[in-house]
Amino acid sequence: MTTDFTARVARINDVLCAVNALQWDARVMMPAGGAATRGQQIATLKGLARAMILDPALARAAETVAAGTDPLQTRAARDVLAARDHHARLSDALLQEQAENSTLAAAAWAEARRTADFALFQPHLERCVAIARRTAEALGYADHPYDPLVAVFEPGETAASLTRLFDRLRNGLRPILAAAMARPAPRSDFLFRHYPKAAQQAFCAEIAGVLGYDYGRGRLDTTVHPFEVSLTRNDVRITSRWNEGYLPMAIFGTIHETGHALYEQGIDRALTRTAHATDLPGLYAVGGTSFGMHESQSRLLENHVGRSPAFWQAHFGRLRAHFPDQLADVTAEEFAAAVNRTSPGLIRIEADELTYDFHIMLRVRMEMALLDGSLPVADLPEAWNAAMAGDLGVTVPDDGMGCLQDVHWSHGYMGSFPTYTIGNITAAQLMAHLRPQVGPALAQGDTAPLRAALADLVWRHGRSRSRAEIMAGIGADPADPEPYLAYLRAKFA
Repeated sequence: MTTDFTARVARINDVLCAVNALQWDARVMMPAGGAATRGQQIATLKGLARAMILDPALARAAETVAAGTDPLQTRAARDVLAARDHHARLSDALLQEQAENSTLAAAAWAEARRTADFALFQPHLERCVAIARRTAEALGYADHPYDPLVAVFEPGETAASLTRLFDRLRNGLRPILAAAMARPAPRSDFLFRHYPKAAQQAFCAEIAGVLGYDYGRGRLDTTVHPFEVSLTRNDVRITSRWNEGYLPMAIFGTIHETGHALYEQGIDRALTRTAHATDLPGLYAVGGTSFGMHESQSRLLENHVGRSPAFWQAHFGRLRAHFPDQLADVTAEEFAAAVNRTSPGLIRIEADELTYDFHIMLRVRMEMALLDGSLPVADLPEAWNAAMAGDLGVTVPDDGMGCLQDVHWSHGYMGSFPTYTIGNITAAQLMAHLRPQVGPALAQGDTAPLRAALADLVWRHGRSRSRAEIMAGIGADPADPEPYLAYLRAKFA
């Protein structure tokens, strides 16, 4: 029965990896005319994967394995049974309605953002929220409709746990931000010179390899919005984008996605095509144990390593070799200071390290309020603008630069935003634990010991250990933002 169970799960993983391949192609290679049929292809495959999860034969095989003595297989079987219960609670009609609405809502969102007119999107968002509420009711919850939605992305977190965590974090961030803003801004003019696309691509490909990305099992391509996608641990692809008038976008986008890719490439090969390399409730072929843990690996590499002065002392020569004229009058110290400058702004994906979490916490508050009904959809722009003024002291000029800037809600993704800040908190906890061990090498720009430590502590386990279990293993409390605040104080205040 174990063989039957393993084979069935492997086939589900194969289907979801095919979905990832189609999604990678859609965002990198596909001509625009293929969008409609590509969406149908992906929907068909996801529907097939869901049917395979709901197959009674899989449940029988999983129940037999769950009663066994192999702890890894037992856990995999329990995860499969939990995923089956999750999907059984969601009707085909509800899922079909969500899929149809997301297409219409995404188109309306794009037009509303283009014209900065929230009214065009409002009725679609109202339906998105209504569908999300019905999804929460179908999945079941005790306290808040946000709870079962966030659990898909970050198991163990709830509206209550996130509110406590984010209140502590917000209160701790405010004095750090005030101190950082009181200091003179570093020189940054050279970041906005002309940097040819081809040279950016060459440097980013080089630095990803320096950081450990295995091109024998991956590739770097161009896209509108950077992402990483896993087609099993043996085919993990990353993308970046190139702005010839602003150098950091490509560099740190590439480093960020490399962090995600190292996690996927570092999963134990024995877990390939198993439940420990597949997010069955979410129907994703992803090996990371949660979205928050995955984000911790990208934010750790991007910020703790990639933005450190030591990293640029070691590697600024590589960058200057690709841009000898543009960086002729710039030192490694000046470059590191420029890419760490603090400047509160309107746009989440352009936010600096210190203000980024304010953008995330705002969105989480809005999601919770929309779902519990305390914030009517019609009042979202006013609430958003007030929060931006209160948190970051910036004035939102129009809805396009405000509540319409993210596509997530139009696709029905409510509950994913907290994982970005959870990733920041987790990255700092991991680094606080590992720095005594890997700090001397990092001071020389050498990330190999850090990669080895993360591979053993995090990567190799795939989904076989939860974020809470991994952090408990190093004596860290996932609900404690203090290590993250201490890191930010030392860096900015």
